[in-house]
Amino acid sequence: MATSATAEFQVTNWKEDSLLEAGGGPRVTRASVTMAFEGDLEGDGAVEWLMSYDNGSTARFVGMERVVGKVGDRSGTFVLQHIGAFDGETATAELLVVPGTGTGELEGLSGEGTFEAGMGAGGRRKLTLEYDL
Repeated sequence: MATSATAEFQVTNWKEDSLLEAGGGPRVTRASVTMAFEGDLEGDGAVEWLMSYDNGSTARFVGMERVVGKVGDRSGTFVLQHIGAFDGETATAELLVVPGTGTGELEGLSGEGTFEAGMGAGGRRKLTLEYDL
């Protein structure tokens, strides 16, 4: 039976570099981002996102995030796979716990969830995870 976890987070560092550009056309960037989580999931995340921007301000992205901390009352690390989109105001993603990545008391962790990150100071930043241990 899956357990539900929710957390709010703050982005603590964002570094984005262009990888591929096509003279005014679509571009591909890489963002190295760190986050701090509070709630049922508590700890720190470090993610590498590859993003493809259209000619405007929207994008699609994929990424891998290593989380170090606690889920509920269990400590350890695990990796989340992100597949998402940015509509110019909010980034949303589907998350999957990468099988076999749980360590410590999180060994055997499995699950999936969602990620929402609004831009700006007032943007809502929330992660939900349905998981089994």
